[in-house]
Amino acid sequence: MPKKRRLAAAIALVCALTALAAPGTAFADPAPTPSTTAPALPGTLEEVGKQIDDLYRQAAAATDAYNLAEEQTKQQSAQIVALAQEIVKGQEKIKRLKDQAGATARMQYRNGGLPPGAQMMLSGDPETFLNGADALRQGQQAAQGVLGELNRTQADLAAYSKDATAQWKNLEANRVKKEAAKKDITAKIAAAEKLQSQLKEQERERLAELERKKEFDSQTAWLSTGILKEISSSASDQGKKAVKFATDQIGKRYVWGAAGPDTFDCSGLTSQAWIAAGRGIPRTSQEQWAQLPHVALKDMRPGDLIIYFADATHVGMYIGDGAIVHAPRPGRNVTITGAGTMPILGVVRPDK
Repeated sequence: MPKKRRLAAAIALVCALTALAAPGTAFADPAPTPSTTAPALPGTLEEVGKQIDDLYRQAAAATDAYNLAEEQTKQQSAQIVALAQEIVKGQEKIKRLKDQAGATARMQYRNGGLPPGAQMMLSGDPETFLNGADALRQGQQAAQGVLGELNRTQADLAAYSKDATAQWKNLEANRVKKEAAKKDITAKIAAAEKLQSQLKEQERERLAELERKKEFDSQTAWLSTGILKEISSSASDQGKKAVKFATDQIGKRYVWGAAGPDTFDCSGLTSQAWIAAGRGIPRTSQEQWAQLPHVALKDMRPGDLIIYFADATHVGMYIGDGAIVHAPRPGRNVTITGAGTMPILGVVRPDK
């Protein structure tokens, strides 16, 4: 059996055996058990699982918003520093030009307030006048040049100051966005964890069974389309490096907003993997989808990024044989799973 088929079959078999090994009637929802210490869970176990998934999905969307604001904040901070440096240079240049203009004024004062042209006209010496005419023209041009440069520098300084003010406003707006996203993330994660904490041990085990079965069914349905028969491209050299970096992180915890080295969120993992491969890519899954070249699913190769869900709020790296490596969600670790376990939006290629 070809290597691709072996790994794909192994992934499907692991999911199936895990699901079938569970005791009792497979995937049946237990009857709600009244609790004296916590409010009753809303709906069936499947509905609770869906609520938990929805909360984590909302937290993922807020994480993307936070990460984007964080990246924009870094860029704006760098721009403000660059503008501040230009402002300092402009101020020093204005001082130098004013010193030059002041020196000219002081020389004119020492000559009785008469310009050099008038001095030569009054000298009564035609030869002196003719010999100094060229110097006079050069002096006038130099004076005009100083004034012109002074005006341009002052205009540049005003533009730099205006840009810096605008960037400060953007910086503050992004700070507000980050804080709002952070509150949203923590609230959604807390709500999901609260729902999970209300489950009894048996219910948590059964919920995990339901999740595994859902992933198994989704991956099986995806593989049954014959997609692996079409996917046959080999990884590029950079793609191999990206895959190696990503798979080396297996077992590390998911933490929202993290991009290594010890913890990752989904796009933190993929962006750092491609940085390690020598190519910088956008930080968030939504920006990766928006900015990187798209490729057809049948043409994808290891190292390509699969973007999930209609709002592009999750990303994993294709590693071949129908599998991805990804950082799933809070409470989980970087792991390998089937590429078809979540709704696929599309595929992007960083090194196209």
